[in-house]
Amino acid sequence: MASTKGQSACSRQELLAFYHDVLLIRRFEEQCNALFLQGKIPSTLHLYIGQEAVAVGVCAALRPDDYVLGTHRPHGHAIAKGVSSRSIMAELFGKVTGCCKAKGGSMHVGDMSVGMFPAIAIVGANAPIATGAALSAKMRGSGQVVVAFFGEGGSNEGAVHEAMNMAAIWQLPVLFVCENNLYGASTPVSQITAIQNVADRAAAYGMPGVIVDGNDVVAVRDAARQAVERARAGEGPTLIECKTYRFCGHSRSDACGYRTREEEAEWRDKDPVTRLKLALGGQADTSNDDDVARVEAEVEAILEDAIRFADESPEPAPEDALLHVFWEDK
Repeated sequence: MASTKGQSACSRQELLAFYHDVLLIRRFEEQCNALFLQGKIPSTLHLYIGQEAVAVGVCAALRPDDYVLGTHRPHGHAIAKGVSSRSIMAELFGKVTGCCKAKGGSMHVGDMSVGMFPAIAIVGANAPIATGAALSAKMRGSGQVVVAFFGEGGSNEGAVHEAMNMAAIWQLPVLFVCENNLYGASTPVSQITAIQNVADRAAAYGMPGVIVDGNDVVAVRDAARQAVERARAGEGPTLIECKTYRFCGHSRSDACGYRTREEEAEWRDKDPVTRLKLALGGQADTSNDDDVARVEAEVEAILEDAIRFADESPEPAPEDALLHVFWEDK
């Protein structure tokens, strides 16, 4: 089991690109929260606020044709993998222009054209599918790598253990990325797992286990890059545990009464968005740097466009319920 820190050199342009992506996810989620309260989004939400550096860092190490599988908190994974903000927002609005034609909703966003499997809301259920996709990549000799994101709660699911065991036996090109945000819904990780680090379990499967600061996008990118290189070389899977924290509740119905304000304040000081902004020479509460201000303006323009697109898109017709049920050979 190894621990990594964000020590590799990063150009200013790379940091700006990271800042753009983590900020886009943050602002997308904040807008979703507001739109939900306005009645625009007809379902509950599991927001990714606070964990943005994980998705952005991991996806920065991938090729466009690599695959990503998210769970019930997938907006950040989808944005980081390249699914358009327009199509995700339209999906959340229940519009036919959505990435899943209004048939997936918040917990099932995805777009196979950019390598994002429609997300799977069942805890841990994406891991065996990721292993299957990795087996396909190996059999086809495509050189593709697959990533399964799951939480520390999901790490206790039998399906996850079976998937990791199979991937290790067959030396499959898959990364198992555990986003340890300390709570499975309202249950502290200490009450469901006897060991301190989920990554310690990797040794039992004969694969590397890596612990990384999940709020440091560069550290996450570096850890993912090493695991991806290993996978492409035919050396098998890696378990990466990203220590992070969700700033919001488990879902929109969660008031977070089980957490202390002191704990929340401690993790707010590790905010991945603020850390990148400070690294770029900006200040936490202002945009005194021209490059930072430009990125922030670009992000707001993307979101304004996405909301307008979703709002103006058509509702599905009743007969659309019969579409996409069976494969149609055209």
